[in-house]
Amino acid sequence: MAASTVGTFLRSFTFGHVRQLDKVTGEVLARAWAAGAGPGDGPLVVDVDSTICEVHGYHKQGACYGYTHRLGYHPLLATRAGSGEVLHARLRKGAANTTRGVLRFVDELVARLRRAGATGELTLRMDSGFWSAKLIKQLRRHRVRYSITVRQTKTVRAAIAAIPQAAWVEIAYTPDGVAQVAETPYRDDRLIVRRVRDQGDQAQLFPTRRYHAFVTNRVGTATWLDADHRRHAVCELAIRDLKAGAGLAHLPSGRFAANAAWLLAATLAHNLLRWAARLGLGSHGEQLVAKTLRRTLLALPGRLTRSGRQWTLHLPAGWPWAHSFTMALARLRCIPYPT
Repeated sequence: MAASTVGTFLRSFTFGHVRQLDKVTGEVLARAWAAGAGPGDGPLVVDVDSTICEVHGYHKQGACYGYTHRLGYHPLLATRAGSGEVLHARLRKGAANTTRGVLRFVDELVARLRRAGATGELTLRMDSGFWSAKLIKQLRRHRVRYSITVRQTKTVRAAIAAIPQAAWVEIAYTPDGVAQVAETPYRDDRLIVRRVRDQGDQAQLFPTRRYHAFVTNRVGTATWLDADHRRHAVCELAIRDLKAGAGLAHLPSGRFAANAAWLLAATLAHNLLRWAARLGLGSHGEQLVAKTLRRTLLALPGRLTRSGRQWTLHLPAGWPWAHSFTMALARLRCIPYPT
């Protein structure tokens, strides 16, 4: 389609149409998981984060300057750890606080995952921008495990200072730093603290430590929980693929509802690529970034011919990804159609 045709189509979306498209993304997620891409009764770890989608121009409805001092929007995203698929997305204006709308977002996210077939243990990982007593209470009501970074408030610093020296356990960290982990109770939760001390020449003159803490209700050792919480950074890889390959680097329309529909369309295109890689390539497909999948499997240097009412795909001789393409195509064809 021409850009003007796409723009006319997007501008026809209202808030109700965007919510209908959001329901479509949830139904497609349930079908993909029923075909074998879902966690089933196993554990599911979800990373909730926000990002800044920078725009240009003064006629973008809802675009504002936020905490990054850049003009854009501030959407909420929930990504699945490991596969990189986007489970839920919600567009917000650029000046929206990080926690704005997160309570309803979590309600819709948990309900969508349960409807899609995730019956196992559900864990949500978040950074300090989402830390609040209301959110923790709501997660407990949903019986969801959580791991949320806390801010260095006065009460948190007092709880860290009360940890005895014998409770600190050394962990493997950066080559030029020494890190230790300990835990202490904090408001009916476990407060896991990691302190890091750099060992460089300049750091030896001023021996200071940096503290990173998070609250959790998960079961496990403090060392393992700290390592798993640091894996929350993998959500940035999914956001990178959304912006670099699925069209989220630029929200094209001047209307807020049109850009909200564009966000959901981008997440749907991104998820279709991740599901095709997971179902067609197996565990190897989860390790490939979206750019590699587009370059090797989607940018197909072949042609289709029809003879005797049959279509034939002609691939070039010596194509290095021919085996991966044919195997993925064969596996996708073997998926039974849902009834």
